Amino acid sequence: MADWALGQRWESPGGTVHYDVFGAGSPIVLVHGTPSSTYLWRHVIAELAHDRTVYAYDLLGYGASEQRDRQDVSLGAQTTVLAGLLDHWQLERPAIAGHDFGGAITLRVHLLERRPFSAIALLDPVALGPWGTPFFRLVRDNVEVFQQLPATIHEAIVAAYLRGAFHSELSDDALAPYVEPWLGARGQDAFYRQIAQADQRFTDEVEPLYGEIRAPVLILWGEEDRWIPVESAHRLHSRIPQSELQLVPEAGHFLQEDAPQAVAAHLVRFLDRQAA
Repeated sequence: MADWALGQRWESPGGTVHYDVFGAGSPIVLVHGTPSSTYLWRHVIAELAHDRTVYAYDLLGYGASEQRDRQDVSLGAQTTVLAGLLDHWQLERPAIAGHDFGGAITLRVHLLERRPFSAIALLDPVALGPWGTPFFRLVRDNVEVFQQLPATIHEAIVAAYLRGAFHSELSDDALAPYVEPWLGARGQDAFYRQIAQADQRFTDEVEPLYGEIRAPVLILWGEEDRWIPVESAHRLHSRIPQSELQLVPEAGHFLQEDAPQAVAAHLVRFLDRQAA
């Protein structure tokens, strides 16, 4: 995946999780979504690590973390993994930022596992039902068919799907690190496995609890998000008391790639205000 690599491992009950720790200072945990990895955060990490300790990991079944047959990679399993990592890292009240599924995982850990956070940033999160792009729902309803696709057709589908996450036009070389984890027999199975296990009940469990969030919340949203339209940002803002909403222009669903400097600047300002 280009020159990006995570140097540390933790053995979760569901498999090996790869992670790394960057910088020094007050802690912040970054949680990516689907179908991505910590690679999406790389530019933001570089900015945050100037004066913070940044903890970043690949979700179970994603990126460099273990992929295996019959693996539970659901939002429920990922909730358990994040709670375990917080214990492993001995973090009691860090700041946290969750993107896409990572936003759902963050909210579940906070509201169901009762883990306190000093500040919560939600970037284009999967947080309000109904969710899932038309392609996502098509695959979920026909997963056994997609699992049998020839490798070349699968690669083309994944690449075309991922292009929809960006507002900017990425070259094939720039897109490749996002596609590569899902290639080969193991990667192809893992790609469709995570979609097959994407059940809205995991967000339905926490939606009624959003009014109970007491940590400061920043909602960041790409104005050009084609996967989760910006209308959802306003809906979520209205559901979380005292939350702050910032729209990021010229950015799609993968706003960390489209506008990394703007995303990092918003996060730094938000975190600095909480520390003041």
